[in-house]
Amino acid sequence: MTHATITTFGELDQRSLDQLTRCADAGDAHYAVLCADHHPGYSQPIGGIVAYRDFISPSGVGYDIACGNKAVKTTLTVRDGVPVAKLMDEIVQKISFGVGRNNATRVDDTVIDEIRDAAFAPQRQLAELAAGQLGTVGSGNHYVDLFSDEEGAIWIGVHFGSRGFGHKTASGFLALAHGLKFDDQAQEGEMDSPPILFPIDSELGQAYIEAMTLAGKYAYAGRNAVVDAVLRILGAEAVEEVHNHHNFAWKEQHGGEGYWVIRKGATPAFPGQRGFVGGSMGDISVILEGVDSNEAQSALYSTVHGAGRVMSRTKAAGRWKKIVEERTNAQGKPYTFKRRVRSGGLIDWDATRRDLAARGIELRGAGPDEAPGVYKRLPEVLDHHAGSVRVLHTLTPLGVAMAGDDIFDPYKD
Repeated sequence: MTHATITTFGELDQRSLDQLTRCADAGDAHYAVLCADHHPGYSQPIGGIVAYRDFISPSGVGYDIACGNKAVKTTLTVRDGVPVAKLMDEIVQKISFGVGRNNATRVDDTVIDEIRDAAFAPQRQLAELAAGQLGTVGSGNHYVDLFSDEEGAIWIGVHFGSRGFGHKTASGFLALAHGLKFDDQAQEGEMDSPPILFPIDSELGQAYIEAMTLAGKYAYAGRNAVVDAVLRILGAEAVEEVHNHHNFAWKEQHGGEGYWVIRKGATPAFPGQRGFVGGSMGDISVILEGVDSNEAQSALYSTVHGAGRVMSRTKAAGRWKKIVEERTNAQGKPYTFKRRVRSGGLIDWDATRRDLAARGIELRGAGPDEAPGVYKRLPEVLDHHAGSVRVLHTLTPLGVAMAGDDIFDPYKD
């Protein structure tokens, strides 16, 4: 067995390192990396990169295949007196947020025809699901934001992936890995489970690469559709764009050899390649590009995909509790009223919203599990990668739209 060369950035989380080491050892990987925003994930850590010569890993790519970011610089500037509050209201009215949500206005894109004729036949049955959700955002840490850059230009930034189509594709391959049918329910296993690996030259390995690639096309189409919708709402045009996946596998050359590089929550950053990296809802985001250096090479030309969590969702927001109350209506008839309330969380969500409002950030939706206090500061995280990337634009948040706290989503992150 070849023990991988593991490179880490930032303050090291031991559980994340243990997960990455387990993934690398299982597939006899040559290289592995932890970016500075790393934290534990399912099997492979978020912010983790593994380079396999002979394997592809559906558990490494994860459930949200091709989750990623798109940002566009628009023709508007803050000097134009942009009515951010009004625009954010319109964004949440016209764009669908939340798990399982369909688009009220179907998006016409050739990727749906590709899914109907998918090389991996089981994906064909997901075509209607994919068509209905194309152009929707989802929930968890997925968003549509408005920013201003250092010169006052207005930017749109979005973060989400392949929605239900990608999730069902991923869960289908995990079922196949356990000897079940594609549409059977597979047990995910514990967070620290060993990785699911398919040999590249196997039937499952080749099928997964085909299916993952198609999910990637779908994710790109979805982010394009949402950004186009926001441009119409703003009455603006795009003059510059940056678009990248951060949950994906690519065939790449490193050290003169070919590898399948699995990035889970990590942005590709080859020399000159640009990426959009978002901070928390109260922090800056950036447009950056990779530079060539020894540090960049050791990072497998990868960088952070965000700020990185420092607090779990449950710790931040507490747990939902069902409240049942007996009430009487206007006619004097009794009825049972049911509601859910959060309890035990460390984040004061009302105080967070007041702080964001005082700073002029228009927030729509979200909840305490996405508050700035649950994330690292993006500038501090980026400092750990200063030798491999350069910041081109610093984006200050003007408006943030996310799925509301009342949206149930078992697939957050």
